[in-house]
Amino acid sequence: MIVVKEFPDREFETKEDLFKALRENKSTLIAQKKMQTKCADAVLHYVVVENDKGETNKAEAVDVSDINSLKASLVINTTNLMDSHSDVHFKGTWNKSTKENKNILLLQEHRMTFDHIISDDVKAVVKEMNWSDLNVNLSGTTEALIFNTNISKQRNPFMFEQYAKGYVKEHSVGMRYVKLELAINSESKWDVEEKAVWDKYYPEIANKEVADERGYFWAVTEAKIVEGSAVVKGSNYATPVLNIQAEKSLETIEPTEVTQKNEQEAQKEQLKQLLNKFK
Repeated sequence: MIVVKEFPDREFETKEDLFKALRENKSTLIAQKKMQTKCADAVLHYVVVENDKGETNKAEAVDVSDINSLKASLVINTTNLMDSHSDVHFKGTWNKSTKENKNILLLQEHRMTFDHIISDDVKAVVKEMNWSDLNVNLSGTTEALIFNTNISKQRNPFMFEQYAKGYVKEHSVGMRYVKLELAINSESKWDVEEKAVWDKYYPEIANKEVADERGYFWAVTEAKIVEGSAVVKGSNYATPVLNIQAEKSLETIEPTEVTQKNEQEAQKEQLKQLLNKFK
């Protein structure tokens, strides 16, 4: 029996039965996808933490007591990889959104609440990279959706420590579909349109064995970024973190001390002026 996320309450005896249901419900499925926020496209990463001198520390050995903030480059998504939603984001998917959307959040587990915001200081960029540069055993290139962000201890102390100690292993992009098509690997005369989409995009997929096994995928060519999240487990494994740099806290003078020093200096100046009058 075959069970897929598109039809959670149904079971299919053959792929042909599944393909028929997908084709007949294609318009409804696309409309449903566009109405929802997808929150399960996660990426695996390896954390490297550096101190303020640029020296690399072992993640598990980092002492966060004297660290105030982290500068991080996190890969939130990669294109050309089929994920557990049977989605493949193709190159160009994130270009429009990264240019237009300047209000992007880094969240804890997709919770859009104040106590789950990790950072609102996020700049999203797209960078073409080799899979090998990301320590992924795939050939070709991908477009990485990267969040360059500052993570403050004050904003979310718990997640700050998770990042600093290397406990965060995956991320997930919260997104809305804008443009997508159904691709089906079928020779049926009823699936001509879907087969044409398969033939167009299949050569670009890096993990073709997954597409071959399922026999279909959703070709996503444009999506809107809502947020990126730290999660425990997700569906897209193929992207490492690029860098995390720790910044130690700076000693500051309390405002009351500053005020006292200013008042003392002012009193000294007044006394000096008074003494000059009697000379």
